[in-house]
Amino acid sequence: MEEFQGPEPRSQMMSENSRSLELNQRKWWISVFFCGFMIFTGDSLVMLLLNFFYVQDNRSESDQDRQYKGTWTQALIQNAAFPILIPFFFKFSSPNLETVSNQTNNGWFRVLPLYVSLGVLVSVYSKLYALAKLYVGWGILVSTQLILTSLFSAFINRLKFNRWIIISIIFTLAADFFGSPAFAGTPDEDETDAYDIKAWLILIFPTLAFSLSLCLMQLGFEKVLVKTKRYGNKKVFRMVLEMQICVSFIATLVCTVGLFASGEFKELKGDSERFKKGKTYYILSLVGLALSWQVWAVGLLGLVLLVSGLFTDVVHMCASPVVALLVVLAFDFMDDDFGWQRRGALLGAVLALASYFYSLHKTKKKEIAELNKRENNNSEA
Repeated sequence: MEEFQGPEPRSQMMSENSRSLELNQRKWWISVFFCGFMIFTGDSLVMLLLNFFYVQDNRSESDQDRQYKGTWTQALIQNAAFPILIPFFFKFSSPNLETVSNQTNNGWFRVLPLYVSLGVLVSVYSKLYALAKLYVGWGILVSTQLILTSLFSAFINRLKFNRWIIISIIFTLAADFFGSPAFAGTPDEDETDAYDIKAWLILIFPTLAFSLSLCLMQLGFEKVLVKTKRYGNKKVFRMVLEMQICVSFIATLVCTVGLFASGEFKELKGDSERFKKGKTYYILSLVGLALSWQVWAVGLLGLVLLVSGLFTDVVHMCASPVVALLVVLAFDFMDDDFGWQRRGALLGAVLALASYFYSLHKTKKKEIAELNKRENNNSEA
């Protein structure tokens, strides 16, 4: 009897390890879908409110002297609502509070330069995106972004591409190109010039900054926040809130300085008076935009933490056909409908997400298989 009693605790422990891994993977999948939902929700609300804002402001019918103004305000709005995240940050308990208190002083020397550099980078692409959307439109802006994110992911994050990820990127580019939503801030064709050097620079720099920030955020999570052991050896959601709060704080400071240094703050009163729906709706639209940007940003950072910057960008871009449908339903833009091209783009977005999710599924399945293999080898030994 004694010969058979020895292996039982070991086999029981092995099965518990396998069940624990499956449970963690289930929680991981739930977190991924939740963050993806936040990105889709944030993207939809931001585009709907931006269209409402620029329709009420008559921006598409403005001359070039006023067409490209208000970009510092939009950049500030994108980052300024971060204080609403502070209560959630303290509500999420840390898995290792003792480690946090012991490592806080030492950890901040490594974390602070990361947050400052990311905050400046976020302020740069917030400002340039606000300008680029008015100058060159929406669709080509986001498509260029995914190509740069793929390149940065390969060189900075050492991401290994397989055929399913490549297929997902191709479908995503097609979905965004044919399914980008209409944008009321784009000037009329007779009020803007063809793509010149200035337009291409305005197009490239914000996409470059955004793609770089995604990959640096992933690198920051993996090489700084985890290795400082401020939250133990695990990736926890509190890291997302900490990074978003600190980075948005720095970006808000930079955008506030830009708003006052450029003199744009003097135009706020005129903007509110010119708003068709009145000052109340002007303020509500800006508040709604600020909150929507935070929903989008938390979902974005959550997927960067859980998966990668490239996957995050794929999810962000796959929201375009859905947002286009909502814009068609909400606004009566001339020549804007959900035709066969956008229906095809919606199908392409589904296929893009399915391809990437299948790649993630294979990776998670491989982890369980490797654990079972190790357990079998240990039991045989």
